[in-house]
Amino acid sequence: MNKNSQMILQDEAGKELEVDILFTFESKVNNKTYIVYTDHSTDSDGQEKVFAGIYDKNDEILNPIEDKDDYILIENILSSIDSKK
Repeated sequence: MNKNSQMILQDEAGKELEVDILFTFESKVNNKTYIVYTDHSTDSDGQEKVFAGIYDKNDEILNPIEDKDDYILIENILSSIDSKK
């Protein structure tokens, strides 16, 4: 997947949502591919919401992040990017 591309996600109710992919990366530590994306919605502070998932290349499915170590990895990368702005 290319940087700044889009993808269509489907929620639990079957509603399709087009999102913009901010970036993807593959961890050499755990061999997982992560996709970080936004639907351009904002939180209560007016900040754009950013989401992430684990991309399963074999099944072409975006799985939710449920592991604490995965959350920490994503948070560290986003913090690093934010501090460079």
